[in-house]
Amino acid sequence: MSQSIYFLGIGGTLMGSLALLAKESGYDVAGSDDPIYPPMSGQLASAGITVHQAFAPSDLDRTPNKIVIGNAKLPRGDPAVEFVLNQNLDYTSGAAWLGETILRDRWVIAIAGTHGKTTTTSMVAWILDYAGLNPGFLIGGVPKNFGMSARLGKSPFFVVEADEYDTSYFDRRSKFVHYRPKTLVINNLEYDHADIFDDLAAIQTQFHHLIRTVPSDGLIIAPEQSSSVDEVLRQGCWTPVSRFVALQENRLQRIDSDNGDLWHASTMKPDGSRFTVALNNTDLGSVEWSLLGAHNVNNALTAIAASRHAGVSASVAIEALCRFEGVKRRMELFAEKDGLKCYDDFAHHPSAIRTTLQGLRNHVGNEHILAIVEPRTHTMSLGTLRDDLCHCTAPADEVVWFRSENTQWDLTELVNGSLTAASVEHDLDRLVDRIGTRVGDTCHVVIMSNGGFGGIYDKISERLSA
Repeated sequence: MSQSIYFLGIGGTLMGSLALLAKESGYDVAGSDDPIYPPMSGQLASAGITVHQAFAPSDLDRTPNKIVIGNAKLPRGDPAVEFVLNQNLDYTSGAAWLGETILRDRWVIAIAGTHGKTTTTSMVAWILDYAGLNPGFLIGGVPKNFGMSARLGKSPFFVVEADEYDTSYFDRRSKFVHYRPKTLVINNLEYDHADIFDDLAAIQTQFHHLIRTVPSDGLIIAPEQSSSVDEVLRQGCWTPVSRFVALQENRLQRIDSDNGDLWHASTMKPDGSRFTVALNNTDLGSVEWSLLGAHNVNNALTAIAASRHAGVSASVAIEALCRFEGVKRRMELFAEKDGLKCYDDFAHHPSAIRTTLQGLRNHVGNEHILAIVEPRTHTMSLGTLRDDLCHCTAPADEVVWFRSENTQWDLTELVNGSLTAASVEHDLDRLVDRIGTRVGDTCHVVIMSNGGFGGIYDKISERLSA
């Protein structure tokens, strides 16, 4: 009889992916959550995993061997959590289960940082797969090259998106401390997650816990110019460090003291759609792809460096990236009509909003860009980064801030302080109508949210096809 496992909060990005890995590993898998939306709902259904809408004690009449408790919306006091504790059932966190069950004997390549984790993890997984290494992976999104967010793979390598958010109600450490990577990428480091971290220093402490887990024969890949990352490394580092930087007009002069490799783009088109990869001032080849923005060039450099550490030559990695199709919900064109193009982007931080819009601006020139932003993350909904939000949409011609029910501050502050023509909207249908008036114009509408945005994507598609 197979071992059984039950996931509380199975619809989350991490938990749903863990359920897929458990199913592939031969477990009898079930779980519960609030209503689950695509793409995770489709992946779970395709895998034949039983999903209950909301938890009921009867779900556990047949006691599973293990219960995995997610960290989203599952605090003490939640009926499911209280039932598990009162019945003295065997439970763990998602990150701990992943580390102990899936990653323990693998060569773990972990991608950490405030931005770019999902895209970079997807790139590394694709490069290793293209090279014939058949890696396992767990990604907080769906790479178009794979069509799935997680798989076990059939090689020693496992690529994991390493999230700094806390593990569970009973383990307040960041998830990534459970992963024990041999290859660690730190893309960048900024203040985020204001609901659990008081300041940047609190996040840096967690990143240093992560660095302490990397073996001395491993590799850390870090930005060439990042004071916040350097402060973490100065707290103690026992592992070689390679550096990366996206764009330098001239040959690079080293400014760090690590004496490790330096990856950079020796030439780059302004929109990031083509760039030459260089290692220590030696050009290795050029990437030409559909992705935009200097941030994605950075992501690519780290992916090539991480893959090289796993034994893939830079030339093969570059060839793979030229065939990289991107990730769903990362500047994904989902509707267009008569000059109007609508994109879905999983923006979750002012810096990500700015770099994404700047990449599009460099690509489309003077064509009109309308950014529609739902400040939905805990950090943005609390107004913690409101000063940065005022300026992050500057590459756009116009911005509409959508105020949902969870927004806990007055978004008119953004309108008053904006460098871009700005307005606030709270009616979804009216917003869709407003977008519809752009049909016939040359206009790029970027919908930026890390949630379902009330189904706005289907509403826009339906409106444009009517």
